Amino acid sequence: MASSKKEIFGEEDIQIAKIAKALSHPARIAILRHLAGMDCCCFNKISDEIPLADSTVSQHLAELKKAGLVQGSIEPPRIQYCMNISKWEEARSLFDGFFSMEVKKYKKETIRG
Repeated sequence: MASSKKEIFGEEDIQIAKIAKALSHPARIAILRHLAGMDCCCFNKISDEIPLADSTVSQHLAELKKAGLVQGSIEPPRIQYCMNISKWEEARSLFDGFFSMEVKKYKKETIRG
């Protein structure tokens, strides 16, 4: 029987990977930059800003929502999105900790290839 991810990796590492996956496309970065400057935004405005098909923008928003970085509300006929501030702050803290870890420095001649 295979082990679950939680048994192999720590919760913090799982969260970092989940957020990193959501950030792994430039369209998603553009969407987050756009949303960061406003309280809420209609899907149409986001779609106007991102030079992709509406269905593609919708898929990118779904990935960001799955990671918890954005929130959406459906109030027909509008779908509005905004940043999930608490999740964004959590992500910032996780990445700050990850990128501030000490890394052993090797002499150049030690590494081959």
